[in-house]
Amino acid sequence: MEKSPAENPEKAGDVEAQKAGNAPKSGERSDQGEAPAVDHYDTEGKPDADKRKMTAPDTLGAKHQHPILAQPPEGFTGLKLGKPATVAAGITAVLKSGAFAWGEDGIARGTHALLKLNQKDGFDCSSCAWPDPDEHRSVAEFCENGAKATASDADAQRVDPAFFAQHSLVQLSHMTDRDLNNAGRITHPMVVRPGGTHYEPISWQEAFALVGQELNALASPDEAIFYTSGKVPNEPAFLYQLFVRQFGTNNLPDCSNMCHESSGSALSPTIGLGKGSVTLNDFYEAEVIVIIGQNPGTNHPRMLTALQKAKRNGAKIISINPLIEAGLQHFKNPQDFMNPLRALGALLGDGTQITDLYLQVRINSDLLVMRGLMKGLLEAEALNPGKVLDRAFIQEFTTGYEELIENLNNTSWDDIVEASGVSRADITEAANLIARHKKIITCWAMGLTQQKNGVYSIQEIVNLHFLKGAVGKAGAGLCPVRGHSNVQGDRSMGIWERPEQSFLDDLEKEFNFHPPQEHGYDTVEAVKAMHDGKVPVYVALGGNMLSACSDTEFVAEAMRKLRLSVHITTKLNRGHLVNGEMALLLPCLARTDVDRQHGQQQFTSCENSMGVVSMSKGVLTPLQGEMLSEVAIVSGMALATLGSKSTVDWVACTENYDTIRDHIGRVIPGFNKFNEKVRRPGGFYLPNGPRERNFTTANGKANFTCTPYEKHVLEPDQLVLTTIRSHDQFNTTIYDYNDRYRGVHNERRVIFLNRQDMAERDIREKGVVNITSHFEGQQRHAEKFIAIPYNIPQGNCAAYFPEANVLVPIGSVAYKSNTPTSKYVVVTVTPVEEPVGTRKATSAQRVAVPG
Repeated sequence: MEKSPAENPEKAGDVEAQKAGNAPKSGERSDQGEAPAVDHYDTEGKPDADKRKMTAPDTLGAKHQHPILAQPPEGFTGLKLGKPATVAAGITAVLKSGAFAWGEDGIARGTHALLKLNQKDGFDCSSCAWPDPDEHRSVAEFCENGAKATASDADAQRVDPAFFAQHSLVQLSHMTDRDLNNAGRITHPMVVRPGGTHYEPISWQEAFALVGQELNALASPDEAIFYTSGKVPNEPAFLYQLFVRQFGTNNLPDCSNMCHESSGSALSPTIGLGKGSVTLNDFYEAEVIVIIGQNPGTNHPRMLTALQKAKRNGAKIISINPLIEAGLQHFKNPQDFMNPLRALGALLGDGTQITDLYLQVRINSDLLVMRGLMKGLLEAEALNPGKVLDRAFIQEFTTGYEELIENLNNTSWDDIVEASGVSRADITEAANLIARHKKIITCWAMGLTQQKNGVYSIQEIVNLHFLKGAVGKAGAGLCPVRGHSNVQGDRSMGIWERPEQSFLDDLEKEFNFHPPQEHGYDTVEAVKAMHDGKVPVYVALGGNMLSACSDTEFVAEAMRKLRLSVHITTKLNRGHLVNGEMALLLPCLARTDVDRQHGQQQFTSCENSMGVVSMSKGVLTPLQGEMLSEVAIVSGMALATLGSKSTVDWVACTENYDTIRDHIGRVIPGFNKFNEKVRRPGGFYLPNGPRERNFTTANGKANFTCTPYEKHVLEPDQLVLTTIRSHDQFNTTIYDYNDRYRGVHNERRVIFLNRQDMAERDIREKGVVNITSHFEGQQRHAEKFIAIPYNIPQGNCAAYFPEANVLVPIGSVAYKSNTPTSKYVVVTVTPVEEPVGTRKATSAQRVAVPG
């Protein structure tokens, strides 16, 4: 066994080694390791597993049939509508950040937490996975949303046994999601017993015993599901999957199934790794940055700093998105207020212009826009032979070029323009901009991955990069921007229902047991299994699967059939309220909290979107209560369930997290000498083959892809809806009711519509509407939303999740990845009351849209 730096302090104090780390510098691609870290994406994509036509839940009657609400309450909170912003961040973001931190925690506690947020000697932000700078970090290395997440984690309010005694499950479910989160931190383990109406206190010993008893009573380990949130750090994630596999199942669905599974499914067969290939330094050298299906101003605000620096270095930015978002227009960097040379301009001006060319695409037609861009590159190459395409890269590294060209030639400009809503002239302008440059980065997020065509759209992005040779060189590459702080790290740790055989073999060698070989359920298949009554026990390490998954009432029906639900969590959410016979709330420490085990403070680690693994160490004294660390809770469940059958020293892993990292270093490629490398300030980069033009695909090549395209036709009056976040939420966590960049204040039950679509349907501004989704002859309904006219393509509309998730059918998933199509929902929108002074359009034309 390698000795950890805890036993060899001199290793942890090598300052010179810490300065350099193994960070790739711009212009360099030095070797970062002998093997790529296993990222656990099936290179063939997921099989189309369960094609049954699932029965639609009674979404209209659900709230009357079940007093415990699975959906947020329908009551309006008082809409105030303003003008959408054209500038992101600025002084308002600074003030909002302080207000959240100081309001939740008190000035001293909140300030201390913020000053340690994303610092090399502090803790990693629990919201988005955007990387921190390798070298210098500012005093305030966080964004407004990071401040909200930190304030929420460090909340001094207490949800203790007295709180639960005063609030029944029914009463809690009638609270808004904001009020559930803002009630405070859960401080004691709680239980709902059969027939119970309230959560009641339970000792840790009894709670662990209950988990072990119920798991061991199952006829098969595959009758349990173990869900994971992307918020979980590496060390507890590794222990969790180890416990689950020693128990005997690969049923490890996670939130990645619902977000970037499409990225992994697209990238693994094309570049050999289900992760991006760029570093933060590449943005500063990029000549063209394409942002597609992403709203960084709300979902990854610190990315705007990198985009601003890229712009100041001369980069051009192309944005492809159905909505015109503030963060893609202009950005005022709060850091500029501390720079005397820039402070006045930051205060008075419009900030830095982000987008040079905005392609306002129809939902789910990004695939065709990418084909249009490539057709434009081919046309430019014909006019400038040898100056547009990187033929040397194509010849040396790729396969499938001729087939791609044939596929592009078989795609007509008429189809591209008709389906996408973007003119040929605009697409050609963007193509010409790309044609003139070599250093190109493309970024995408859930606006792409949750489409029906998500995998294929990403593969077309990869095709474009191969044509330009824009992979594996400074200033160029592929950048899936992960939405949760350690969702990528959890996959590296083995949180996946379809593990690679090499990973299972390494687990067997390290821990002397035979891991289960059969693939488990992903999130969608897990919900179906619960709904079928095949799964009596559900364990969740963080997260809120009820509200995050598609088809809310279907998920609720499934969860009501459970024997036991186990929720490891810091705060209340709606998923804790909808259960079967029994439920446990097991309160854990947050990243902000000091974690002491066996008299010594411990730390954990996280992996960001660009493959950097860094230390996260809490700084705040935990609230008074009985919370345990995630590591301690996982170990407690494992000991109670596995007993003497386990080959793992769970106590040693809990007393010193270095022990866990020693195991990880021997099991996970790229994590060798983990304890030594993670102690370097700023952490270390994992190996990344594509970053070095080492494409670890089955044939060792970078593979062009010929993607299919299916044209769907909407019926009259139908629209395509996408779900989106507001500015005051992170995933399913709601901090407040505002979305100030879109001009929406004090309300979430809204739907954004094109004005022409509103006129054709007699929908007035601020009128109340009902929304119905249509899938396989079924309907699902969402009632009482306020209509807001917005700059969105005709035929498209948008609403916030989780409120609109009830409309997304459980059977509607992306090709290959099985990701719910939350960004492609066919709907009709109907006014509740007859508007005044408008006339119904005689008919709506059939509109061709991509499937």
